Amino acid sequence: MEFKLRFTEKEITAWGGMGLMKQLLDRIGFSSAVESCDLPQPGSNRGYAPHQLILQFMLSIWCGANRFEHVEITRHDPVLKKLFGFKRMANFKAIMRLSR
Repeated sequence: MEFKLRFTEKEITAWGGMGLMKQLLDRIGFSSAVESCDLPQPGSNRGYAPHQLILQFMLSIWCGANRFEHVEITRHDPVLKKLFGFKRMANFKAIMRLSR
């Protein structure tokens, strides 16, 4: 997916530069590299894929999070959710469970 920088009347996010980070991750094949690792899978059908949790945590750090609870700020941003192709975004507790 290519992005063109231009003026718009549509809603934007304060973290609009994350579109460039998404391009970088796509170009280096980050998602396929993480998916090839042997990460613990969710225990229920409502669980999140481990690669999404890692990507969402990185996204939050890039946006200034310095605690697990700060993931909630980016979690509720609909533009970031759409940009990264998430159907729903995980709570910070899901990311904490993965890191155990």
